[in-house]
Amino acid sequence: MVKVDEKGRVTVPAKFAAMLKETVGGQLVVAKSPDGCLSLYPLPVWEQFEADMRAWPLEMDGWRRLYVGSATDVELDGSARVNIPPELRKWAALEREVKFMGVGAYFELWDAARYDEREAQMLAGARPETLQKAVIR
Repeated sequence: MVKVDEKGRVTVPAKFAAMLKETVGGQLVVAKSPDGCLSLYPLPVWEQFEADMRAWPLEMDGWRRLYVGSATDVELDGSARVNIPPELRKWAALEREVKFMGVGAYFELWDAARYDEREAQMLAGARPETLQKAVIR
């Protein structure tokens, strides 16, 4: 769990910050996610995603607009923080406590209460068949 400071900055956890500085020079893109959080992409990951979006069919324009229209370049500062624009913080309800999660090639920033509620809803439902058959080794 991390906090949004008074200037709208979020500290990237140390285990991710060093890797992001080394691999992408701290260059990131933050954008809305249809899940109600913000997605934080290393620049090369965003560039590939943006290129993939160009091939989406016309009926996907609204989704493309959601991502591209909200995409904002951000950079890790010397204290491993990223400044999240006010309009994106408001949209994702990021006011104080934020869950910073690595989800494969990118990260998600969730309002802690919103994430906990969403997780509880998911866990209250049936476990998907694919997960029931999964074996962790």
